[in-house]
Amino acid sequence: MSIYIGVVSSEMPANFEMEALKAQAVVARTYTIYKIKNNKKKHGTADICDDSGCCQAWISKEDRFAKWDKSKQDEYWNKIVKSVNETQGKMITYDGEPINAFFHSNSGGSTEAPINVWGGSGYPYLQSVQTAGEDAYSQYASELTVTKKQFEETIKKEHSDFKIDFTKNDCIKITEYTEGNRVKTIKIGNLNLSGVEVRNLFSLRSANFEVTITKDEIKFEVKGYGHGVGMSQTGADSLAKQGKNYEEIIHHFYTGVEIANI
Repeated sequence: MSIYIGVVSSEMPANFEMEALKAQAVVARTYTIYKIKNNKKKHGTADICDDSGCCQAWISKEDRFAKWDKSKQDEYWNKIVKSVNETQGKMITYDGEPINAFFHSNSGGSTEAPINVWGGSGYPYLQSVQTAGEDAYSQYASELTVTKKQFEETIKKEHSDFKIDFTKNDCIKITEYTEGNRVKTIKIGNLNLSGVEVRNLFSLRSANFEVTITKDEIKFEVKGYGHGVGMSQTGADSLAKQGKNYEEIIHHFYTGVEIANI
């Protein structure tokens, strides 16, 4: 059995459109090939792991559909197998080389350039692009409310010199947004932090957030889920619903690439 069947099964909902699943299969294959070619020896003798927070998730049919009845298990599994088999041997390249095919759950409408997430010089094929229809996936919008005390204590764990005066109107102020409409920099009290750091500090689903201050609490309203770089999975599903095929979906999210045979 192809390892990519287990990856696609784990990484993308099986009820997504077939063309979205096909795009995910090609992305997963490309991501794996890139990791093999650019092995940083992070995993000893292995090129890649099945931790979604590090590389790509993988799951068996039995574990993935344990809660479904047998007919539904077979329907969804056969759909995933078909998406992998019908894209067999396809990978995404830029200048003849496999790309670092990042992907995430939901972009909130705009994907992000990697330089705004991880720094560095980025990749020319990973640009910020907009995708219509992602707001229909309302389950990816989220909120977090913390007390002012919790807010201060959380920041002080990383910044012991942190001070804030909540009586001032501009004590929390977003000062710059990225091309992907995420928070690039935010002034909080005496600190200037990146949106990515605030996301990590408060375990927010993405750096696409707004902040509201009430009498006793701080409220984060968050759009999207994930780092925002590369293919948005709900964006892929939305494009598939609009009639796009997997190749068109891939070209939408990865700029200037080609789909080649291994």
